[in-house]
Amino acid sequence: MAAADELTFHEFEEATNLLAETPDAATTSRSDQPTSQGHVAVAVGSGDSYGAEDEVEEESDKAALLQEKQQQQQQQQPGFWTFSYYQSFFDVDTSQVLDRIKGSLLPRPGHNFVRHYLRNRPDLYGPFWICATLAFVLAVTGNLTLVLAQRRDPSIHYSPQFHKVTVAGISIYCYAWLVPLALWGFLRWRKGVRERVGPYTFLETVCVYGYSLFVFIPMVVLWLIPVPWLQWLFGALALGLSAAGLVFTLWPVVREDTRLVAAALLSTVVLLHALLATGCKLYFFQSLPPEHVAPPHQAASLPTNIPLSPTLPRSMAPS
Repeated sequence: MAAADELTFHEFEEATNLLAETPDAATTSRSDQPTSQGHVAVAVGSGDSYGAEDEVEEESDKAALLQEKQQQQQQQQPGFWTFSYYQSFFDVDTSQVLDRIKGSLLPRPGHNFVRHYLRNRPDLYGPFWICATLAFVLAVTGNLTLVLAQRRDPSIHYSPQFHKVTVAGISIYCYAWLVPLALWGFLRWRKGVRERVGPYTFLETVCVYGYSLFVFIPMVVLWLIPVPWLQWLFGALALGLSAAGLVFTLWPVVREDTRLVAAALLSTVVLLHALLATGCKLYFFQSLPPEHVAPPHQAASLPTNIPLSPTLPRSMAPS
């Protein structure tokens, strides 16, 4: 019994010495041993000891990382040839579309359309239906203009021109996709030349151009007013609003480039927009030439009671 007490006292003395040498050490009592007597264990180390709580935290972190990785694999973006790939671009509600339309109609300096309205969530729903509506309205109003012109002037011959729907659709959709593609490619190329030039994504560029065309829809309807100077005035106002929205949106991207390149790029954007509006005005709202015009009166008709002298044939005339 005395030997056991001496052994216990010896272990306690060793533990006391270790604690004196390392004040930051932690002591744990292990009473789960098969022996009846408790022993004192000393954990020697620095202040950052790895206990059971750290191990539990590490295991929970690993489990969370594995779960997140599995979710990412399940939510992996599908290929561009699948329908679900394009479904995300049409995931937008009505309030967002109306807010973006309002932003395109009221451009303000220093108010970037991409940063304030798109917010890294470009959509194709708005641009698609805006282009479709503009093409349909162009074709319908172009035919209505000719119908109204025929009522004012019966000499104009009118027949329905259904080919204008095709021409309008091809023109609007090609402009809304090809011009942003060329602009995006040019800005990507300039980013390689000038590292500080950061272009928008291709979908953001298409979205900006699509919403910028909305102002032309009411302009086309107002072109039904048969007053040429008023039609050109409405066209200039719509062109100014639409081009201003494009310039205010592109300026933060091109301002880091040279002045010559920035001025040439913005001028080209405005010029192409002006060519679109002018082409729509001249092609869809041209007047048909008169087809049946009454010939002018050359001379006054003679009275019917004046007898006319008979004329003899030249072969019977006296020589």
